[in-house]
Amino acid sequence: MLSAPTSPIYQALCEALDDEYKARATYAAVIDRFGPVRPFINIIQSEQRHINALQLLLRRRGWPIPDDPHGGRVEAPASIEEACRLGVRAELDNVALYDRLNTLAAEDDEVLAVFANLQGASQNRHLPAFQRNADGAGCHGGGRGNRGGGRCG
Repeated sequence: MLSAPTSPIYQALCEALDDEYKARATYAAVIDRFGPVRPFINIIQSEQRHINALQLLLRRRGWPIPDDPHGGRVEAPASIEEACRLGVRAELDNVALYDRLNTLAAEDDEVLAVFANLQGASQNRHLPAFQRNADGAGCHGGGRGNRGGGRCG
């Protein structure tokens, strides 16, 4: 087994996990500010599943799981539309990140399969949801305490 701190696969998993932590913290900040608005309430659940999948890969290898440095430290944008535009940028960056990380994990089929699933979710589900709402259409709540306006994807 490769030593965790020097393994390129470990480094790729940690970088992916950090990106997923940041996404979860960002979307949580939006929900905290604007209430249970879509697509954030749906996508934050997906981000948690991504985190769980990456943590499982680390555990299976006996490698340490880095703490979340972003939780509670991200400030929400000023509007839902701005938050959706931020989401578009974040998901585009996420797709590019997994393209790059695939080269670091090229020797591990299990990691590559998880990366492909996470990248596919970003590209095929999260990105379109944010794009539909980044044009100023606004978002609306998916539960009690709705403080948004309009309808998201």
